[in-house]
Amino acid sequence: MVEDAATVTDASRPEPPHVAERTAARDRPDTPPQAVRYPRLPRPARPRVITIANQKGGVGKTTTAVNLAAGLSQGGLRVLVIDADPQGNASTALGVAHHSGVPSLYDVLVNDTPIVDIVQPCPDIPGLTCAPATIDLAGAEIELVSFVAREMRLQRAVRHYVQESSPNTPDVVIVDCPPSLGLLTINAFVAGEEVLIPIQCEYYALEGLSMLLRNVEMIRRHLNPTIHVSTILLTMYDSRTRLSSQVADEVRQHFPDQVLAATVPRSVRVSEAPSHAQTVLTYDPGSAGARAYRAAATELAERFSAAG
Repeated sequence: MVEDAATVTDASRPEPPHVAERTAARDRPDTPPQAVRYPRLPRPARPRVITIANQKGGVGKTTTAVNLAAGLSQGGLRVLVIDADPQGNASTALGVAHHSGVPSLYDVLVNDTPIVDIVQPCPDIPGLTCAPATIDLAGAEIELVSFVAREMRLQRAVRHYVQESSPNTPDVVIVDCPPSLGLLTINAFVAGEEVLIPIQCEYYALEGLSMLLRNVEMIRRHLNPTIHVSTILLTMYDSRTRLSSQVADEVRQHFPDQVLAATVPRSVRVSEAPSHAQTVLTYDPGSAGARAYRAAATELAERFSAAG
């Protein structure tokens, strides 16, 4: 009888709020992730390391990082997201633990912990993993000042992980940067071979872009000769406004080879998804935001494949 009572008590115990939210989202009849079938994406000939950055806040940088990663993974690619922002928003959106004390990117940068020892699988999407950020990462900027070759620490860790993680070597590594240009962002630029810039289709969208391009060029000259801006993704596009069209046209005129054809619309679903510890691709797979990020991921994979 005691065992039966214990069983009943456990079963009736309420779920933690974040678990209940995720369960409710999964049970929504209009968004069953398992019912959606995704086409296979071409696998790149070699692992690609792409840094997602924009020093202007509020442009959808982290949202773009996690949703592109989800789209690539749903297409059959193995993807690692490295959360280099102490706020840990990418870690939250991917549903991985990142409270203080969890092995994180801080340990990689400061304590030489291998990335393989901190990586966590995303619970919603097979093939998608995350190297989380904790609040400890905020102190890494100061601690790294005294390190020799402090700008190269993430690059070395990523290269070692890519070389040693066979047969589960990631096809794509996505690094999500903080919005400021400090040692964390510099490490992200040095670790990557290309930069993806999300640009919102709003007034002042290009504000700060010239500074970002100068910083990328500085990194290329002094620290990482392979880094370049390969991709621009237009976000928060509102087809009802003339301003969005004007901004999109201006960006395409200045960067015709970099801008993806896919544009991400302003979407309530995209904004809601992180509060449920999900990307929009699992939170509401049929939404306009999910379709847009899936199209952008497809374009990105095709570019990787064409580049060889």
